[in-house]
Amino acid sequence: MNEIIEHKLSLLPDLPGCYLMKDRQGTIIYVGKAKILKNRVRSYFTGTHDAKTQRLVGEIVDFEYIVTGSNIEALILELNLIKQYDPKYNIMLKDDKTYPYLKITAERHPKLIVTRQLKKDKGKYFGPYPNATAAHETKKLLDRLYPYRKCHQLPDRVCLYYHLGQCLAPCVNEISEETYKVMVDDISKFLNGGYKNVKNELTEKMSAAAENLEFERAKEFRDQIANIEAVMEKQTMTMNDFTDRDVFGYAVEKGWMCVQVFFVRQGKLIERDVSIFPLYQEPEEEMLTFIGQFYGKSGHLKPKEILLPEGIDREIVQQLLNVHVFTPQRGKKKDLVKLSIKNAEISLREKFQLIERQEQRTVGACEDLGEAMNISTPLRIEAFDNSHTGGVDPVSAMVSFIDGRPNRKDYRKYKTKTAAAHDDYGAMREVIRRRYIRVLKDNLPLPDLIIIDGGKGQMEIAREVIEDELGLSIPIAGLAKDDKHQTAQLLYGNPVEVVPLKRTSEAFYLLQRIQDEVHRFVITFHRQRRDSNALTSALDGLQGVGPKRKKLLLKHFGSMKKIREASVSELNEAGLPLKIAETVNQYFKKDE
Repeated sequence: MNEIIEHKLSLLPDLPGCYLMKDRQGTIIYVGKAKILKNRVRSYFTGTHDAKTQRLVGEIVDFEYIVTGSNIEALILELNLIKQYDPKYNIMLKDDKTYPYLKITAERHPKLIVTRQLKKDKGKYFGPYPNATAAHETKKLLDRLYPYRKCHQLPDRVCLYYHLGQCLAPCVNEISEETYKVMVDDISKFLNGGYKNVKNELTEKMSAAAENLEFERAKEFRDQIANIEAVMEKQTMTMNDFTDRDVFGYAVEKGWMCVQVFFVRQGKLIERDVSIFPLYQEPEEEMLTFIGQFYGKSGHLKPKEILLPEGIDREIVQQLLNVHVFTPQRGKKKDLVKLSIKNAEISLREKFQLIERQEQRTVGACEDLGEAMNISTPLRIEAFDNSHTGGVDPVSAMVSFIDGRPNRKDYRKYKTKTAAAHDDYGAMREVIRRRYIRVLKDNLPLPDLIIIDGGKGQMEIAREVIEDELGLSIPIAGLAKDDKHQTAQLLYGNPVEVVPLKRTSEAFYLLQRIQDEVHRFVITFHRQRRDSNALTSALDGLQGVGPKRKKLLLKHFGSMKKIREASVSELNEAGLPLKIAETVNQYFKKDE
């Protein structure tokens, strides 16, 4: 605990609020909330913690706090701060956990669609469905039962749906808003459990048609009843009512948390959502944050009712979401919560070994690497490599690893501008200078370790730029390869020495992944530039093929070799007019 933290801890109030933990770069790495700020923030710097929390605390060099008027205000502020700063230690639910919904659009002539995007529009949403097949099956059933609009754009004449009695043909007929309102209400009732009434009505109509010897009509009703049974009644009922509800349960073990959410729709348990993440505050507090993000950033549709396990402040959830929230004490609802908790415990046990293994390969490897090099744990690593073919088309690249994982949004490509074609040292000097001048100018986070794909000479060039020119203090290491071009040694220090690392250690495997990744990235960039330049020179002066069409060809085919081998029809499909495609094809044949 440094002097700044110690002083600030003595000033913390006995009030609710949020706290923001910062690392040595000033980056916010964790946001939390507390009913009593003094107690919660102090707990990070006193007592014992698991290794994961120790890692978080080890990075904290400062913190800020914001006092709020209530616990619900603290929760809302925390959700907004997490969204704003995206701290690396906070739960961040991803948008890829999307489920299909049915939507009745709010157009003059409404239609029914399957969508995975929940928007704040006036459309009516129903779901989620366990998968796209279930959603589309339900839509097909409704297509046959209700004559709403089926076309994306209204045509100028009636279509087959009109002749089948499945559309009112708003393209040629004037349909009143009242007609649509009745139809939308009927569909809503159907999807909210009223399909049994529809089934009973169809059964009566089928019987009446059979009595009147209208056997074809009776068969149509029979088929519709069969479709309803197949689509709507093929799952076992779990509740006696038809209320849409989400059921939450969680389990905690060894500093990790698993949350299971059961989706109950029309009385049926149709799907579940599973999330596993590290835990840095009390489980009950983490659950409030999770629920806020679940219906916020992840965009899940709020049900009519939410069931929570004991210990979670349901009143806060109810204020936050404006839905009915219950902590059931008995009956089927209590059993559903227990089942959700049991599934969370099972999921956590099953995945825990995988989580530990992943931690060992990533952050654990960074810790081992820092210990071997006698430096602070290098959680942010940037690695550089050069590539050229006999001095032609020289390029460089940088890859970034955070917490032992590739951070691809920070990857950078460089075309060398000032260095001579064969000057590898000059290229490295230029690229290191350009990278970290930009980092300083834009106030970006500095790496904890710079790795050069090369030996002592390359390392010295990087050191001259980093320390002598820019006045920075960043450890610089080199990676030497063996005669098979495989990672062999880690070089570091002044004077430069080999860092002893076992080839079977996770730290060594991490270095291999970094070296392979930077090499792959720079080679791919070099090939792209080489192909681009080859195409430019190969087609220079050819009438009808300018820079735009050259770029179009390379983007479509991916390499110069494939362009040379392409037929006239393939060139035409790539976007060249037929005559120019013939000219290019003949040009390469002649060249061969």
